[in-house]
Amino acid sequence: MTKKELEITANEVRKGIVSAVHSAKAGHPGGSLSAADIFTYLYFEEMNIDPKDPKKADRDRFVLSKGHTAPGLYSVLAERGYFPKEDLLTLRHLGSYLQGHPDMKHIPGVDMSSGSLGQGISAAVGMALSAKLSDDNYRVYTLLGDGEIQEGQVWEACMFAGFRKLDNLVVIVDNNGLQIDGPVDEVCSPYPIGEKFKAFNFHVIELKDGNDMDQIKAAFDEAKTVKGMPVAIVAHTVKGKGVSFMENAVGWHGKAPNDEEYATAMEDLKKVGDALCQK
Repeated sequence: MTKKELEITANEVRKGIVSAVHSAKAGHPGGSLSAADIFTYLYFEEMNIDPKDPKKADRDRFVLSKGHTAPGLYSVLAERGYFPKEDLLTLRHLGSYLQGHPDMKHIPGVDMSSGSLGQGISAAVGMALSAKLSDDNYRVYTLLGDGEIQEGQVWEACMFAGFRKLDNLVVIVDNNGLQIDGPVDEVCSPYPIGEKFKAFNFHVIELKDGNDMDQIKAAFDEAKTVKGMPVAIVAHTVKGKGVSFMENAVGWHGKAPNDEEYATAMEDLKKVGDALCQK
């Protein structure tokens, strides 16, 4: 896909996120929106996947370690064709397969059930090790939150990954600067994030604008050239990206827009889409 096509697709993913959370009257829009461009690049450009064969043996794996941003993952999966987009409106509804956190048993395209913060990266490390032991060529990607990396289990997993030289593993940190209780550097600062990963023998790529497709592409292209060590991409993003009143607003970490706010959000995204189409 071209950069323009990826940007248009990411905007559609954002519409799906806002619509799903509004319909559920609950959920986590802020961190889903900040990661929408990364989700889009992974599923439409980077990963070896096939929506018609979600369990194919040689597929690349993705683990959403910050599992509460499931609306972002679900929206990109629907956009990619894993299930109907209209199913997004069943998010968190009784009887829906789209639960509040990813469920590998019921959702096509989900490789790991996640949501207990800190545990997803450990599963991803296990998958990467399995590929090495089996001499398989698939790569493993996992997305963490910058608040999530305050969890000790994250660094246990990183120590193991670095020691085992898992160069088929790419860890992405969605560094949007906010967590449920406020700014990450005021709650329990994880900074400097890149230096921490370097200390665990990771190749670190700092992404100044994690919402820019050119920079995202360059980061993943560089990651594929790295041998003998895992990669950490620290992506500086905007929480609530694309929706005017949600951007950089900690209150939108985990709440749903009402009808009026939903209309405003969708109008914001329509304007973005119209501008992209005219480029």
